[in-house]
Amino acid sequence: MIDWPDAVIRLTAAAVIGGMIGADRELRGKPTGVRTMGIVALGSALVVLVSQHPGGTDPAAGSRVIQGVITGVGFLGAGVILRNPAGKKVHGLTTAAAIWLTACIGVACGLGAWPLVGTSAILAGIILVFGARLERALDLREKHHKRSRDVEGDQAQKPEMRNPPV
Repeated sequence: MIDWPDAVIRLTAAAVIGGMIGADRELRGKPTGVRTMGIVALGSALVVLVSQHPGGTDPAAGSRVIQGVITGVGFLGAGVILRNPAGKKVHGLTTAAAIWLTACIGVACGLGAWPLVGTSAILAGIILVFGARLERALDLREKHHKRSRDVEGDQAQKPEMRNPPV
């Protein structure tokens, strides 16, 4: 059985780390934030702790609980994914992935897997902070190359524009 102070540490760690991931989403104006992500991680840790409670008689209950958390959070994440009517741009994938990761970190907190919790929280922070910058840089580069190709294509289609008659 997990003693009370250890359970408090696990639940608190899940809520704080989930809240930190939510802060990134909040700062970027996304539909989930500190409260949503903190609650997702806290709830995930809580169900893992409950599955380990000595009142349970099924040793496989923990595995089923973790599977249920990951599946259930997938539906929550699906609710933040939006596609514009033209179908050309999808929004919310990073937020949905962050919700899923937050639940996984909550599960790891519930299990007391501290090296996994710390490593995944640090990597999540790096990806969320620096990944957005890298995506913007790559997007700008792609737009620049697309414009260059469009200009070259326009010139190739209109040869009279290259050497106008005198």
